[in-house]
Amino acid sequence: MRSCQSDKMATSNGGGMEVDGAASPSVMASGVTGSVSVALHPLVILNISDHWIRIRSQEGRPMQVIGALIGKQEGRNIEVMNSFELLHQLVDDRAIIDKEYYYTKEEQFKQVFKDMEFLGWYTTGGPCDQSDIHIHKQVCEIIESPLFLKLNPMTKHTDLPVSVYESVIDIINGEATMLFAELGYTLATEEAERIGVDHVARMTATGTGENSTVAEHLIAQHSAIKMLHSRVKVILEYVKAVEAGEVPFNHEILREANALCHRLPVLSTIKFKTDFYDQCNDVGLMAYLGTITKTCNSMNQFINKFNVLYDRQGIGRRMRGLFF
Repeated sequence: MRSCQSDKMATSNGGGMEVDGAASPSVMASGVTGSVSVALHPLVILNISDHWIRIRSQEGRPMQVIGALIGKQEGRNIEVMNSFELLHQLVDDRAIIDKEYYYTKEEQFKQVFKDMEFLGWYTTGGPCDQSDIHIHKQVCEIIESPLFLKLNPMTKHTDLPVSVYESVIDIINGEATMLFAELGYTLATEEAERIGVDHVARMTATGTGENSTVAEHLIAQHSAIKMLHSRVKVILEYVKAVEAGEVPFNHEILREANALCHRLPVLSTIKFKTDFYDQCNDVGLMAYLGTITKTCNSMNQFINKFNVLYDRQGIGRRMRGLFF
């Protein structure tokens, strides 16, 4: 667990901490050296991106998402390895984290990832502002000096749109004010993550960077399934119309529809399940009989060798008895 020592106290007078006036003067601080070293796994970035895309698809517009960061910490070295979503509600245009939901998810994650701990939180959006400070103070009630990761999914830059911050305390106008100080980070990957994000690196050569090879394959499959669905829907509507007497019988079309139905695999009938289980039992029985036969052959060879050895020892004892 990170200690309170990472929250630095400074004054706004000469020699104090400078406030960054470029992005957001009220929340960003400059001239501060990071107190920890952060290693970020690609799985975390994928989780955040997936979280944001799902919420945008459900709501029909870009929405801010909030989640928790988990990983390991050894001294001043922090490794952010995974993440999970957090529920929140908007009260007076401010996000309020559901802490009961967090404690439930934390308990579930500790059952699976016992060596990981809660390190901080993440969100999406542009430059940091007072709303991020408001959420960060809520997270500080759960853990001391949490990390803050922000991903900007709307950026058009080629660089990775991820920034990591820690909180620092500055004295501004005689009051203690919480600010964000940006931290540098490195990417750390494992073999399983390299396999999982392999398709991300295989982008199309169109220069747009919009679709990967996997996405193109899925789009082709979706188009084929969509066309099949539309054709089956037309056939179903025709059969219903014929049954209702709205359309005259056409025996040729009905025969073709019947033939098409018989070409489809039938996997849910009782007869199919009975035949399937019978065949599985037959195959298992044949394999079992083969194993028994092989075992009997091995036992037979063992008995033959034992008899040969026993006979040799018996002959030796009888030969020695002739000299006495």
